[in-house]
Amino acid sequence: MSKPAPSVNLLDPATETPCCPPMAAQRVEPATAVQLAPAFKALGDPVRLQLMSMIASAPGGEICVCDLTPSFVVSASTISHHLKTLRDAGLVDAERRASWVYYRARPGLMRQLATLLTPGEAGS
Repeated sequence: MSKPAPSVNLLDPATETPCCPPMAAQRVEPATAVQLAPAFKALGDPVRLQLMSMIASAPGGEICVCDLTPSFVVSASTISHHLKTLRDAGLVDAERRASWVYYRARPGLMRQLATLLTPGEAGS
């Protein structure tokens, strides 16, 4: 069994904005790289990337696992494994309601990943 990823909290709590500049502007600090790598690794699988897209774009900000599973040709247990990987990476939160689990994206981490990948200006 893999060890859960460290808790990712790279937002400035006062402003809720990413605390780190784009990597095109400045080298990524080692501690930041250690914290963000699990999220990038989790998104490196096509099924998880599709799941993340479905969760992040869900109307109302959340989606039931019952609405995710039929969209894939893999088993429900494989989908559960992928969702656990996204949770462990800090990309999604989950809430059990009766027999179903609902997922929602963690926008702070998504903003951090997007900021880190923001390209530099032309000519730099």
